[in-house]
Amino acid sequence: MKFLVVLFLTLQCAMGAHADEAAPLADDPVVEQRLIIIAEELRCLVCQNESLAGSRADLANDLRREVRTLIKSGKSDAEIKEYLVNRYGDFVLYRPPVKPTTWLLWFGPLLLLIGAIGFLISIIKRNQKQKNAPVLDAAQRAKAQALLKETDSSK
Repeated sequence: MKFLVVLFLTLQCAMGAHADEAAPLADDPVVEQRLIIIAEELRCLVCQNESLAGSRADLANDLRREVRTLIKSGKSDAEIKEYLVNRYGDFVLYRPPVKPTTWLLWFGPLLLLIGAIGFLISIIKRNQKQKNAPVLDAAQRAKAQALLKETDSSK
């Protein structure tokens, strides 16, 4: 039994000795830090609900590589975002500017909510009208009973 434990520990040590070291994220940590800050404000065009920094899609990797290149070429954060917006549209930004072309992005959910509330109110009112339907008076009730008795006797 002790032999198996020693063998297991020896194998574990040997495997650890052959492990590769993790590759650095970038040659320049300052560039990488700027990339992370910029990429957090950009939307992954494939995932659409994830930031460019958090996405592992191939296109996101390509965009991060492109942003690194732009950072190294001396572009400011605003210039990089402007470049990406010109290339991919305002949708690439997590907070697109409020302008006529993005009104649907900004106000669409509010309009849907207002429409849903209006629809719900109309259904509630319709149900209340049906509950308040007139009740049969005594003469109408007697007539209905007579019709029911006729139907029962004809069977």
